[in-house]
Amino acid sequence: MTEKEKQQAGELYDASDRELFTERVKARKLCAEFNALEYNDFQKKERVIDRIVALKGDNVTIEAGFLCNYGYNIVIGNNFHADVNCVMIDNAEITFGDNVYIGPNCCFCTADRPLDSVTRNTGLEYAKSIKVGNNVCFGSNVTIAAGITIGDNVVITSGSAVTKDVPSDCIASGNPCLPAKITERSAAHEAPKKAEEKPAAAPGAAAAPQKEEQKPAAPAAPENRKPSGSRHLEVHRVDNPNGNGFPNRRK
Repeated sequence: MTEKEKQQAGELYDASDRELFTERVKARKLCAEFNALEYNDFQKKERVIDRIVALKGDNVTIEAGFLCNYGYNIVIGNNFHADVNCVMIDNAEITFGDNVYIGPNCCFCTADRPLDSVTRNTGLEYAKSIKVGNNVCFGSNVTIAAGITIGDNVVITSGSAVTKDVPSDCIASGNPCLPAKITERSAAHEAPKKAEEKPAAAPGAAAAPQKEEQKPAAPAAPENRKPSGSRHLEVHRVDNPNGNGFPNRRK
């Protein structure tokens, strides 16, 4: 079993192996060529990126400062943007879904060292793949550790260190990076469910006026309905705030 085969299988391997070293040199030369291109030479940039990565979709843009170890372990979906100084230590596979946006100075590192110092001092290492889902946004200075999986519809805030898997539909932050709250898209998915619940509540709502008619003070019933309507309008106004972010409290 060659060192490259061990690497791809997730086993301990010797990174100084001649075959792996030669492939790293080839990838770094291509990265250097890419980073030296003029900013607006988009056609040549795309040709060089095609030579570096294994597969990429449509509308893929990568800014200067890009570095990777091998390139053939990188798979990119549609609508991808990586800002300046993006580093991909792709000793194992790094896959990105569609609509992924990466801020400046982000690092995706599949390489890791053994915890045992005796084994680590021999120079051996191992690699674990990183998987990123669809509709994911990374802030600046984010680090993704080896073996991490990130779900769909996720925002990773700036400066986070992702050392554990991140579930779908959340905003995650911190060191270590942890889910903080659901995203707006996730809340939007719940809206149709709430709308479906309204017809079921209609029979109960129809019974409310009957209870009001049984009250001794019959003239007060119309007056009670007006405030009820005004409160309903206020709810809609809160959902549509002014430019300053506060609800419209005007009568």
